Amino acid sequence: MSTPLIDVDNLTIRFNTDEGLITAVENVSFQIAPGEVLGLVGESGSGKSVTAKSLMLLNAGNTRYDPASRITLNVPGADPLDVLSLKRERDMKPVRGGAISMIFQEPMASFAPAITIGDQMVEQLLLHTDMNKKRAKQISIEMLDRVGIKEPAKRFDQYAFEFSGGMRQRAMIAMALSTKPKLLIADEPTTALDVTIQAQIIELMKDLVAEFGMGILFITHDLGVIAQTADRVAVMYLGRIMETGAVRDVIRRPAHPYTQGLINALPKLDDLDAPLTPIPGDIPSPLERPTGCVFHTRNPNHVPGSRYEREVPPMTEVAPGHFAALFPEDVPALKEATS
Repeated sequence: MSTPLIDVDNLTIRFNTDEGLITAVENVSFQIAPGEVLGLVGESGSGKSVTAKSLMLLNAGNTRYDPASRITLNVPGADPLDVLSLKRERDMKPVRGGAISMIFQEPMASFAPAITIGDQMVEQLLLHTDMNKKRAKQISIEMLDRVGIKEPAKRFDQYAFEFSGGMRQRAMIAMALSTKPKLLIADEPTTALDVTIQAQIIELMKDLVAEFGMGILFITHDLGVIAQTADRVAVMYLGRIMETGAVRDVIRRPAHPYTQGLINALPKLDDLDAPLTPIPGDIPSPLERPTGCVFHTRNPNHVPGSRYEREVPPMTEVAPGHFAALFPEDVPALKEATS
């Protein structure tokens, strides 16, 4: 990999709460290169959004980052930036909405209700670019059109409450993309959209990656979307990375029981009568975080008393560029090589 656009190393995030210090993300590491799409997959409560927000320091005020954690932003033509070292809001201006933009899960909470969609789009362009107001309006209308909003010039002057849920989602995507960020964080960006618009948005993101060399962190629970969109995938569970690698390798040959469970839970289009196979149990509360491998309490293949109850397994390379949180003796290929 060339110099990564974003380099996340040993990211550990805890929250101060009335119940005590809660670990939300633990020892997470990944990189995204310019022009690369990394998919971040996992159930709700896995820590995906908390991880993504940390790249722009958008988590709540009770957030505590471990001293060993590092988030380095490498924008071409600028010195490497240690994101976690930024303490003041004004220091974050080159990062938030400049080098990095984010598409949030809930579009209604992202737009000011008393300001038109167009004015909000123009305001951010004036803040983060050297455009004049006329050019900013032109670019905003063009982006609304590119994400499939009909009569974009008319919609430009409307308010968020005048948009349907899907239209608000598309407007938020248009707003995030209009500054042409170096890194786009897309947090469930297509969840509220029908399949035709979903395909259109995915194609738009691919076009922008090709056109501007933009990196994307694509967060979703939909492995089908990841298969169409991402170059690499990281599978997350209860704040830890369980498996990572090229998207085709991970989906075709999942090594970790959690990844296998996510894939087995998908409906099988070639056998519509086949029953769904959910992962047993529920994801534990961060207040009741299991020791050892955090997934061992739901792993259907877990052997009681095994070291997975006591020790955190390392990220073992199960194939070239493909890693899983397993002890080496439990990886079939490594077993055969050492036997």
